[in-house]
Amino acid sequence: MDFAVTDRTILVVGTYDTKQDELGYLAQVIRAQGGGVTTMDVSVLGDPAQPTDYSKHDVAEAGGSSIAEAIEGEDENLAMQIMARGAATLAARLQAEGVVDGVIVLGGTMGTDLALDLCAALPLGVPKYIVSTVSFSPMIPPERLAADVQMILWAGGLYGLNSVCKASLSQAAGAVLGAARAVEKPSRDRPLIGMTSFGKTVLRYMVALKPALEERGFEVAVFHATGMGGRAFEALAAEGAFAAVLDFAPQEVANHLHGSAISAGPDRLTAAGRAGVPQIVSIGCYDLVDLVGWQPMPEHLLDRPAHAHNRLLTSIVMNAEERREMARTLCERLAQATGPVVCLLPVQGGNEWDRPGGPLSDPEALAAFVDEIRAACPANVRLIEMDAHINDPAFSEAALAVVDGWIEAGVLPKG
Repeated sequence: MDFAVTDRTILVVGTYDTKQDELGYLAQVIRAQGGGVTTMDVSVLGDPAQPTDYSKHDVAEAGGSSIAEAIEGEDENLAMQIMARGAATLAARLQAEGVVDGVIVLGGTMGTDLALDLCAALPLGVPKYIVSTVSFSPMIPPERLAADVQMILWAGGLYGLNSVCKASLSQAAGAVLGAARAVEKPSRDRPLIGMTSFGKTVLRYMVALKPALEERGFEVAVFHATGMGGRAFEALAAEGAFAAVLDFAPQEVANHLHGSAISAGPDRLTAAGRAGVPQIVSIGCYDLVDLVGWQPMPEHLLDRPAHAHNRLLTSIVMNAEERREMARTLCERLAQATGPVVCLLPVQGGNEWDRPGGPLSDPEALAAFVDEIRAACPANVRLIEMDAHINDPAFSEAALAVVDGWIEAGVLPKG
């Protein structure tokens, strides 16, 4: 492919009143590689030395406000939220209209706060880069990260250009242009099924289900339910990207309930239901709370059976009452669904470690969870119990039987 001509256009966003040199350097690197540049100023008080393609006034108006209103409020936080709303709206429109193919945002804490909103407004597959002095910081909550956002630390870049920050800026400029050129955006050639799971050592149904569903004409995307995977799954469900979901690993709900940083946010297990997407749900790893392995253990989870996956991740076993709470929460969220919902309930357990005699087995707590699911299951959910474990072939066969029934009834398209 010949990149000698301007083949992709990158939206370069930042406060041009204070960071004109740095933003100009980003644009220079992109143009030197044959890319096009569209500029957006998100300043409030000052004005850039050179005009941008989209001024701060354009941005504020896109957010339903004005620069005058942002200044008159005399609150820098509220002012930046006005600009964030406008920048997100304007960037999404420019991308949808084909004006830009990717975005790069530069900032400190203020610019990063805005950048998170802007990137979250763009679809999966649109290259989105944030160059920030606080990249990878615990200040940034996982739920604000777009599913495929990329971050680069703006090292040595707080004030002015230098050789240290140029190393970061030039990498970021090359990365976003390269991504815009190389990206293969999600296809809609076949109906897409979204599935949640973990690795094959703990949950195995995907090994049988993925090829079986592909034989039926579906494309299958399996999401690793460790926080960001669930975020991506929910975002795509909200967009209506899925023909159906097989949400078999809802553990991120438990993580959020117990305050774990490994969270997909408070709305996990809701987007498909709101969008009317057919759902088959189950109980993969429902009994575990995943914690960041290098952080101190919360007091209420001390002295519990645990499994350390690695130095990053440790799973703690919930007790019977916590599992009852998990069952009620799952049922409450499924009750809000507007499309068909089937809950597959394998009464012998929900992960490889909780099999009878397994290292994390607790038959009484499992029975308490099953009883609570039976009691709390809402009327809109079809509950299918099976005397099997989630990793048994009978579970996968039951899931396929539901899919086949939906195909026959016209709920799902024939592939």
